[in-house]
Amino acid sequence: MKKVNAWLNKLLIISIVLSVLFVGGIPMIIIGATNELWIVMGIGIAFVAVGFYGAPVAWSVYGSARPVRRVVHAVTVEHLYTVQEIAAQLSLNEKDVRAHLDKCFNKNFLVGYKREGDNIVLNENIAADKREHFYECPYCGAKFTYTADSARCPYCGSPVKK
Repeated sequence: MKKVNAWLNKLLIISIVLSVLFVGGIPMIIIGATNELWIVMGIGIAFVAVGFYGAPVAWSVYGSARPVRRVVHAVTVEHLYTVQEIAAQLSLNEKDVRAHLDKCFNKNFLVGYKREGDNIVLNENIAADKREHFYECPYCGAKFTYTADSARCPYCGSPVKK
């Protein structure tokens, strides 16, 4: 949830900044024109143009991104693991839920899960560096298992030769 919240907060901040640029640019144009401060007027014109075109786009992106957070919440907190369950819970159609799930997986908001058709299942694959390997120490003869982050003999401390 932290990733999706950070992403939404970033979109919200961008939307607010673009809205403020639009509103703040208008007085800059007026002050710059009346006092013959051409640089201030030019900056005001740029702020108004960026805000006028950018703010609606940013708010649209933010608005369309909010359901993604709700889908992540449905999977991670409410434990809904099918498109049909999520669609029923969120009052969305299944096509929209699939699109939101695609965005969630593309942006890595659902780490530890994988999608199999319309089902979401826990990803039970073990990372390669977390696998345990059997080893017999050539120095002290101890037999033990190790992972990539503990590739030393627990008895004599010699490194494991792979």
